[in-house]
Amino acid sequence: MNQYPTWKYVLIITVILTGVLYALPNLYGDDPAVQISPLRGATVDEASLTRVSEMLKGEGIPFKSIEQIERGMLVRFDNTETQLKAKDLIAEMMGDDYVPALNLSPATPDWLTALNAAPMYLGLDLRGGVHFLMEVDMVAAARQAGERYVSDLRSILRGEKVRYLSIAKTNRGYSIDIKFRNATDRDTAQGIIRKEYPRLLLEPELRDDDAFLVVTISDEELRETKKMALQQNIITLRNRVNELGVAEPVVQQQGENRIVVQLPGIQDTARAKEILGATATLEFRMVVENANVEAALAGRPPVGTRLYKTRDAASYGSHLLLKKRIIVTGDQITDAASGIDQDNGAAAVFVSLDGKGARKMGDNTRENLGKRMAVVFIENKVTTKRIDGELVKTKRKIEEVINAATIQGVFSNRFQITGVGTPDEARDLALLLRAGALAAPIEIVEERTVGPSLGQDNIDQGVISVIVGFIAVMIFMALWYRVFGLVAIIALTVNLVMIVAVLSMLQATLTLPGIAGIVLTVGMAVDANVLIFERIREEIRSGNSPQASINAGYDKALSTIADANITTLIAALVLYTFGSGPIKGFAITLSIGIVSSMFTAIMGTRAVINLIYGSRKVKKLSI
Repeated sequence: MNQYPTWKYVLIITVILTGVLYALPNLYGDDPAVQISPLRGATVDEASLTRVSEMLKGEGIPFKSIEQIERGMLVRFDNTETQLKAKDLIAEMMGDDYVPALNLSPATPDWLTALNAAPMYLGLDLRGGVHFLMEVDMVAAARQAGERYVSDLRSILRGEKVRYLSIAKTNRGYSIDIKFRNATDRDTAQGIIRKEYPRLLLEPELRDDDAFLVVTISDEELRETKKMALQQNIITLRNRVNELGVAEPVVQQQGENRIVVQLPGIQDTARAKEILGATATLEFRMVVENANVEAALAGRPPVGTRLYKTRDAASYGSHLLLKKRIIVTGDQITDAASGIDQDNGAAAVFVSLDGKGARKMGDNTRENLGKRMAVVFIENKVTTKRIDGELVKTKRKIEEVINAATIQGVFSNRFQITGVGTPDEARDLALLLRAGALAAPIEIVEERTVGPSLGQDNIDQGVISVIVGFIAVMIFMALWYRVFGLVAIIALTVNLVMIVAVLSMLQATLTLPGIAGIVLTVGMAVDANVLIFERIREEIRSGNSPQASINAGYDKALSTIADANITTLIAALVLYTFGSGPIKGFAITLSIGIVSSMFTAIMGTRAVINLIYGSRKVKKLSI
């Protein structure tokens, strides 16, 4: 009567073994490590590994291993004290072409890694790390929007061949003055601008017999500009923190003009600041042909031009003279992907522009066939160096021509850029362009560091709470339900393993609220067994045989168990949908615990009870 078919036993054993396998990586912990990443033009090879290895051995600094990873090398150590000493020596030896960063690297064995088994991520409150609260400069965002409108209006009027005398921003809020020769040209321009930008406020004026059109950015447009600037900065920062190799970073909006960034596991706050401040964008400008570069180098560039350094001196010379007028900027790039140029096999970046950018690019290439157009790479970097024992921050703006090619045909919304260096550099540039430059400056207004020791204390207290709750439930179940209670304890143990395994497979982040969810699950997980066991007791008291009581207990308690767990699961889903980060962590672990407890309490315990009692005649149950 109480026997499972073979396939059910196989299914239960398979699920349990899979859970144990994917929960195992969490037992190995993390190694303090130094991650060494090459900057543009630098590489990491066997010679680099040998240099670092010999230097550490020569300085008497022990290390566990040194290995080449996808984006650099990783040196593992036994403790953080050795890690910190090694980081300073590596930074001094490798120079400015490499960036060493402190991190914690999982110590998972290779055989588990080969099975894609990895430890679950730990949140900031458990692993330690840094917390930044950043404020976006909304005034600067609005000002930059005004500057973009100046360029856009100039391009539109030129494209429509409407004559104007000047276009300039004013000091009266966010407005632009356009001066015309006569009222007819002004009225024509007003109609064109109103059609193209319906949310701009247009007001014609007459000043000393001169026809002016005052273009003002409306409050609605300003609100939208600020909102977009905040969202663009969030996207940019998310891509920036990817360079740190941070597991499950938190980058989210707080209020109308602030962004919260949490980087679990990061020990090097200065490095984190550098990465968060690093942005890159492109500008497309026309090359001044037959230019006197020597005169420009001497400080006498022609009017309307600017001198730029070039990345590839062999192809373009050390400097190029470009026109000041910008054709397209990086904020008009909607997508960018790295690839290979079909003509010469070199690394390339394939760029897509938005509608306005495509129109500008199409008009420019049509007018300048046979002439050269340059791609200017612009990157703002903030570097922090220790001078006389103090951290000194310096800002550096890199502007260089990465490509100057002859326009051989008309193109607009999609094209490719070559001369970007190695495939890795092409991938980096594509990543930066997809994120774009920061739409507005940001300032760190609050910074908190959670030390690994505090995080370890939280872990220890969380583990103790789980163990205490587990032991209390175990004692009650063993005393009250005898053999059936011991079976429930086995199911509860498997349930904990399953929760850890699922969190690891999903690569979810465990935080203190998540541990609270596990503790709650420990208490709730035996609810189903209590319902089943009490039902079995009732059946025995009613005079049913032990085998019939077991069968009736599991069958009749199933609907009650399902109702109770489904209502709790609905509450957990609501918490996840409407809650913030910590609340979501609690909801995730609670949901996983509910589902796994139903599996272990219903199928798992039934399988064990069947193995104990199902194949023999019994007169009395130990319940």
